[in-house]
Amino acid sequence: MTSTAPSNARAHELADRFEATFGAAPHGVWAAPGRVNLIGEHTDYNEGFVLPFAIDNRARTAVRLRDDSTVRLLSTSGDQRLVEAATTALAPGTVTRWAKYPLGVVWALQQHGIEVPGFDLLLDSDVPLGAGLSSSHAIECAVATALNELTGAGLSAEEMVLLTQHAENAFVGAPTGIMDQSASLRGATGHAVFLDCRDQSVELVPFQTLEAGLVLLVIDTKVEHSHADGGYASRRAACELGAERMGVKALRDVAVADLQNASGLLDATTFRRVRHIVTENDRVLQTVDVLQTRGPAHIGPLLDASHASMRDDFEISCPELDLAVDTARIHGAIGARMTGGGFGGSAIALTPVQDEQQVRDAVTRAFADAGLTRPDIFTVTPSAGAARIP
Repeated sequence: MTSTAPSNARAHELADRFEATFGAAPHGVWAAPGRVNLIGEHTDYNEGFVLPFAIDNRARTAVRLRDDSTVRLLSTSGDQRLVEAATTALAPGTVTRWAKYPLGVVWALQQHGIEVPGFDLLLDSDVPLGAGLSSSHAIECAVATALNELTGAGLSAEEMVLLTQHAENAFVGAPTGIMDQSASLRGATGHAVFLDCRDQSVELVPFQTLEAGLVLLVIDTKVEHSHADGGYASRRAACELGAERMGVKALRDVAVADLQNASGLLDATTFRRVRHIVTENDRVLQTVDVLQTRGPAHIGPLLDASHASMRDDFEISCPELDLAVDTARIHGAIGARMTGGGFGGSAIALTPVQDEQQVRDAVTRAFADAGLTRPDIFTVTPSAGAARIP
């Protein structure tokens, strides 16, 4: 959605469908965006810096409270089987499929001491699944925003960030940080969210691509990934080991100048993991400075360096992501990198408007020549955060 009117129209259609499905109108429709991380990968759980932005693809939830403890969940796409659960019987590991995201939020609210009644919910999302654009967090943030209002919990955006992180970590079982929720809950149109993951402080940084004659292309490789898999967890464990060996609370406390000493304290693999985090934190700070002083047309080399670090030091890229990034660069992108947790998902390519079609065509052709599934390529713009839709 690139404007308010289409978003409102889609919300009204969802409300009508909810009423036809559940027999009564919803109490409201709430939406939360997916996110693209411009730069700062895997730095969030190391108490570092990230620079994501909310995108114009959203999860929308029509919700109506019930007078019992039953929760009924339905999606307009994908797995459309009705899910029923009781708010009184939620526990980690007891819920599967997409229902674990909204029910994880319910569980986390209960852990926070907030009583949540039963409710009916209809989900509609255009955030691509498995593409590294945080489709699951968009669902969680939409549900958290809805239930926060409907229950009168009065949680701040910062509190909802931590609450949805707790749902992800303890209920869903994914050891993620706070970046995705922060972008979804605290995003603003035309801005990236410069987040300090140590203290949750946020600074909105102008990131207006069209005004600079640029578009940000997302290249969904169609290689699905999962944050709850071993690859993500092993990278986090390596970071924790590196911090312990270096005697710091988190890798946030290690400077680029400290890396020479680190090489003598760590095994080769752990050192590479640490080097990625330390240099990536530095790249985030540099990117913020460049955006504030020179504008988005000058951040390309930082995006390129970030991808090289993720490919070589953190080893979370894959052949499809590398092909997308390399092809986009050759055919006009001023900078490109994989985005998200890695092991699949999407790449981003910051591209002059006049070269957009050339980059699209070249990437599509390169994937076909390699015998790969056709990628989905689309543009995103920095969007507003989670809210009720009028």
